[in-house]
Formats: sequence, structure tokens, C-alpha cells
Amino acid sequence: MPRPRDELIPTRASLIHRLSNWQDQSSWQQFFDTYWKLIYGVGRKAGLTDAEAQDVVQDTLASVAKHMPTFKYDPAIGSFKAWLLNKTRWCIIDQLRKRGPVGRFQPLPGATTTTDPVEKVIDPTAGQVLDALWEAEWEKNLAEAAIAKVKPGQDPQKWQIFDFYVNKGWPPEKVAGRFGVSVDQVYLIKHRITEFIRAEVKRLERQMT
Repeated sequence: MPRPRDELIPTRASLIHRLSNWQDQSSWQQFFDTYWKLIYGVGRKAGLTDAEAQDVVQDTLASVAKHMPTFKYDPAIGSFKAWLLNKTRWCIIDQLRKRGPVGRFQPLPGATTTTDPVEKVIDPTAGQVLDALWEAEWEKNLAEAAIAKVKPGQDPQKWQIFDFYVNKGWPPEKVAGRFGVSVDQVYLIKHRITEFIRAEVKRLERQMT
């Protein structure tokens, strides 16, 4: 599987339209780079192995490719995000069915017990679980996209201060001592960069279809 990229590129109607052309390799590569990590992450959290989740990625993208020539995008009917989730859901079900005997299935996290674990993916309870997994992965990728956009425009030292305080969990006093700034400056830098990231998340959300 190709090395993951840090950025989630918002899917615009124009990109969806270009996918109807099998020869447009650039658009298909962009689509793959955007969504493979999302699909893979949901598959893994749904209880699939690494190999099974990779198969789900390939099967989902193949299903998308199959339907693109006749696919008509209409936001008034439903989002592309929800449509892609349904494609992913059925590919996960297919992977579960390939495991064979019921005893070899692992239920979705939080799903109620039923006689057939495959039913957990398609019954109302498990549907909600998978929806939650999808939403969590979507938000995670969206945050990564925002950070990837914001980081290059920041002063390197200020970004390090933000990273040590927010991501590495250093106490503000320790961060201040490490970089030779005041504790108030640490707080201010954290606040400003956080606001930049939040603004970028909102911008990306508006662009998503």
C-alpha cells in the first residue's frame, strides 16, 4: 500500500465529475490519496485485520470506479461522504463473510450480540456504530489536513512550542524553559495556532461535498 499522505483533500463536485473518466489518472490518484486512509482506518476499527482492511480499500475504490460513469452527484439527495460510507460498509460485510464460520468473526466495537456477526454490520445498532467510526475517522483526517495546511505558514520555533505543549504534553513551565520564552507566551502561541487550525478545519468543511 502506498505511503499515506498527511493531507485530506476536500472532495469537490468537479473531482467527482472527473472520476467518470477512467483515463484521468491524476484525478483517481488524488481521490485515492484522499480516501484510502479513511477507509482503511474504519475497516481496522471495525475489527478487520491489516490485510482485510487493505482489501476493503481496494474493493471500495473498485466499487466507486464501477459506479462513477453513471453516478449523478446531487447534494440535495445525499452527501458523497454518506454514499462512500455505504460502499465501505458493504465491502466490510464482504470481508466478514469471507472469514467463514461464525466463530471466527469479531463483532464491531459496541455492537449488541446477535446470532450472525455479519448482521452486526447491517442491523440498526451496528449501523450506528459504523457511522460513529466513520465520523471519527473523517474528523481525524480533517484535523490532519488542517494541520498540514497551517504548519508551513508558522514560525518554526513557535510551532515547536505548540507541538511540545499540545502534542507532547509538556508542562508550560518546561516548554518556556526549553525555548527561553515566558509561560504567557507559551499560552499565547498555543491559542493562536489552535485558532488557525480551527479556522482551517471550518474552511475545509465548507469545501467538502
